[in-house]
Amino acid sequence: MSTLLECKGLFKSYSGRPALKNVNLAIESGHIVGLLGPNGSGKTTLIKLINGLLTPTQGELYINQNPVGVESKKIVSYLPDHTYLDMNLKVRDIISYFMDFYEDFDEKKAYDMLSKLRINPGDKLNTMSKGTKEKVQLILVMSRRAKLYVLDEPIAGVDPAARDYILDIILSNYEEDATILISTHLIADIENILDQVIFLKHGEISLISSVDDIRSGQGKSVDALFREVFRC
Repeated sequence: MSTLLECKGLFKSYSGRPALKNVNLAIESGHIVGLLGPNGSGKTTLIKLINGLLTPTQGELYINQNPVGVESKKIVSYLPDHTYLDMNLKVRDIISYFMDFYEDFDEKKAYDMLSKLRINPGDKLNTMSKGTKEKVQLILVMSRRAKLYVLDEPIAGVDPAARDYILDIILSNYEEDATILISTHLIADIENILDQVIFLKHGEISLISSVDDIRSGQGKSVDALFREVFRC
């Protein structure tokens, strides 16, 4: 497997206050990776750097050996932690927009997922519950044939009963050789789908490990280790 995401000596500061400090990281293709840490640990900052929404203060970041820019954005599908969609639009209109904007958008996949979740493509977003809006946004993200899916808190806005649907969408619809990077604080809900985890603490990486190594080597779940490391 090839390295899909690489960070070298990555720093990011806001008004002189560090949010990320000397992040060195390599993530291979074909994995589901949890980016885990408490609020203020730097998770969202790292995600925004990956998506070109912020510029590093220092260091380098490569996606599929390309610096963050036009080429990297063609292969990254991003789910932010807040919706950016026009609430007055119908779902079918948003799908049409995504088809025009992204060459890798799969219209059939999008409509198939909407059908499975019984979401009417003729409905406007402003008529939907918060959980349904979250599902629509995730469907749009997972309908791209991307190499890297970056999901910032994909299950935080939905009730526990809906989380299984969200995880099923994620597992059933990403490209086999792609990687999914999931940031969440609901670790117990997602750890069964993770291959690897990255712990961020005060802007620094405190742990990179496979989930199997945590379970076999330390005899505990990812959630239990997280609570021990961060004293949650």
